[in-house]
Amino acid sequence: MGATTAGTAEIEHAAPSQERRASKNAGDKDIVASFLAKHGQGQRIEVTPEDSARVLRRIDVVILPIMLTVYFLQGLDKSCLAYASVFGLITDTGLVGDQYSWLGSIVYLAQLVMQPLLAWLLVRLPIAKFTSTMVLFWGISLSCMAAAHNFGGLLATRFFLGVFEASVAPSFVAITQMWWRRREQTVRTSYWYAMNGFTNMFGSLITYGLGHVTSHLHSYQIIFMFFGLITVAFSVVMFYFMPDSPVEAKFLNDNDKLIAVERLRANQMGVASREWRNDHLKEAVLDPKSWFWFALMFSISIPSGGISTFGPLIVKTFGFDQFTTILFNIPFGFVQLVATVGGAFLAQRIKMKGPVIMGLCLPPIAGCVMLLVLPRDTSHQGALLAGYYLISVYPGITPMIYSLASQNTAGDTKKKCTNAILFVGQSIGNVIGPLLYTQKDAPGYERGLRSNLALYIAIIVICGIALAYLKYLNASHAKRRVALGKPAVIVDTSLDSPEEVAAAAAAAAAMKKTVGGNEIGDVKNADEAATSADDVERPGDRAFDNLTDLENEDFVFVY
Repeated sequence: MGATTAGTAEIEHAAPSQERRASKNAGDKDIVASFLAKHGQGQRIEVTPEDSARVLRRIDVVILPIMLTVYFLQGLDKSCLAYASVFGLITDTGLVGDQYSWLGSIVYLAQLVMQPLLAWLLVRLPIAKFTSTMVLFWGISLSCMAAAHNFGGLLATRFFLGVFEASVAPSFVAITQMWWRRREQTVRTSYWYAMNGFTNMFGSLITYGLGHVTSHLHSYQIIFMFFGLITVAFSVVMFYFMPDSPVEAKFLNDNDKLIAVERLRANQMGVASREWRNDHLKEAVLDPKSWFWFALMFSISIPSGGISTFGPLIVKTFGFDQFTTILFNIPFGFVQLVATVGGAFLAQRIKMKGPVIMGLCLPPIAGCVMLLVLPRDTSHQGALLAGYYLISVYPGITPMIYSLASQNTAGDTKKKCTNAILFVGQSIGNVIGPLLYTQKDAPGYERGLRSNLALYIAIIVICGIALAYLKYLNASHAKRRVALGKPAVIVDTSLDSPEEVAAAAAAAAAMKKTVGGNEIGDVKNADEAATSADDVERPGDRAFDNLTDLENEDFVFVY
């Protein structure tokens, strides 16, 4: 069924006032605004649950596989260092002291340096073409690691690997924002981020097999070349098949493009403008929310950076050989996968992400305590592995923070700048993380584990403060709406399923019909019912005006 023009009430609500129209010139608006003006006659269209589900399936079939594959390859490429360490990289290249730790940190240091530039590039350039080009060059960088024979060579290639990988997560957060409704974003983010779990599962198996290849090359050189060349090949696939936005998607006809963008209206986040706005940059820097996201990402990335680099070495201290160590990393990936996707589905069901983030901190807290108190001997191998696997729940926290931050930010430039602040926090945390684990701390690695324990507790506290601030912002927006003569209550359908949206619309229509059908003797009740209905507003007329979340009084913050 195609998209059709909505009823009179729907159109009447969607029509912005002349004052609002004057507030933005056409050049500042989202690219979707121009598309809707040309193909949708400037009116809001009605999207049935069936149409929404059909277009969603098409988006999932085309966009998701590309994102999943790229993020799987990124996870493999970043994990190559940890795998290589088990196959003699440290000894063969003469690494001493904290040099191996620096090989883990340098990637994130490079990503830290790149974030400000990436914010500008992601606004100005077609996002899919830019990201696929970066994927190409990171694959080349990884392949070149096979030619490095000392610390200097490894450090240089790892730096360039970080430079080119830096765009992937920010790009994917932005791509998720531009293709899916807020309800769908949390789960879709968990899907591509869960590829890290697949990396730990299947990457371990692939590495196990590559480690048995007989060659004049070292096993770790084969690992670098194998994963690097696969990445290079897939970058070509991404370049040709990944569209830059819904309105530029070749796999959607014009009617389906209208449906695709109309599905995003309730998000009130826009899609893309390709116009840099300095006022958005200023707002992102001054917005306290940005620094809550920074603090959360910094706090989770220190444990993440340490465990991702030293995880296999920690397992090796339990008394296993190199091949058994690799195999025992497979359940780590499975637990990570379940925690990431399971946490997202729970957040979608309860329509809240903050409490899920807090809950996901509890298993890693227990795991850290177990590894700190249990002795490293064969009689405790099972308990030590259990503690290690409890820690593996922590990756589920990161995509939840991505979703919480991205779903509470609007305005193209502000979204990219807020992402940059968030990923600066992530990069700093990932730089510090491996440095808290050094070979001289083996086998207990107490310094790293104690710091991780403290940070999981800090995440719970910071998240609670951030949620309280979001509630304050919603109350502040309500007051602004009242001051403008608008209803205080906003009906936010961005977290509802299409069926829930349709049911709510039917209920509202039934109420209006009842009000209109009242007899003269029921005028008082009819007036009261009409007044009650007018106290609630369905937003969306400013959704594609490239306004920030703080500029748009109709924006609803989610927890």
